[in-house]
Amino acid sequence: MARSSRLHSLVPASFLLVLLLGGAVQAVKIVGGREAQPHSRPYVASLQLRGIPGSHFCGGTLIHPRFVLTAAHCLQDIPPHLVSVVLGAHDLLSPEPEQQKFSISRVFQNNYNAEETLNDALTMPPFPQLGRPASLGAQVALAPLPQQDQRLSQGVQCLAMGWGSLGTRAPEPRVLQELNVTVVTFLCRPHNLRMLVPRRAAGICSGDSGGPLVCDGVLQGVDSFVIRECATGQFPDFFARVSMYVDWIHTVLLSAGDEAGPQPPSAPQPAQHPSH
Repeated sequence: MARSSRLHSLVPASFLLVLLLGGAVQAVKIVGGREAQPHSRPYVASLQLRGIPGSHFCGGTLIHPRFVLTAAHCLQDIPPHLVSVVLGAHDLLSPEPEQQKFSISRVFQNNYNAEETLNDALTMPPFPQLGRPASLGAQVALAPLPQQDQRLSQGVQCLAMGWGSLGTRAPEPRVLQELNVTVVTFLCRPHNLRMLVPRRAAGICSGDSGGPLVCDGVLQGVDSFVIRECATGQFPDFFARVSMYVDWIHTVLLSAGDEAGPQPPSAPQPAQHPSH
């Protein structure tokens, strides 16, 4: 269980924030969502244990032919050489012709703080076993990145997705699930985005970790953690805010040299909204 016991130092007057984050748990299921249209989210990735069918444990997002963005805690206790990154998937238990599988060459991490769940983002170069980049097309495509430090205002509609189980005692789905969520900005830390499903119990939980949060077609968040339990209808879900890491992402790509190829696309700067 990931805890944020020192978060009160950032908001010393807020006892409520300490109370909420005292029960933070890392994000395995989308609860109350729906099946995505097959291959309609071509940037979403599945992280699996190599050689073990049906062993999905985290999600990710393709942001470059050789790089996937996921959550830092997804690989905290698993050696990268034991992980396969699967792109182009919808049904994880079916040998779909669209699927592409890659091994991980190396991992870049940005000052991840497990205790406070800060900087819970991680880029990985998922090199295919044959040493080629991902083959891009209709079923495998890049997610646009936001502008550095771009903010989202209260009420913005976004989409979360993943292959986690459908409930506490429900089986895991074979196919990709997605869920409409809404931005809330009350007591929001700069490193995180907070999402809520109004008027019903729905949300992410521990296995959708690392999956994308997409707002207006742009990758804005990485599934990170929830408060106490999944889909309570009382507390929002937390996502790592991708816009804080865009400059770092480009630095990683430059450090990879010619091997990385062109940089990932960034979305045009939208109209400014009040920030949190």
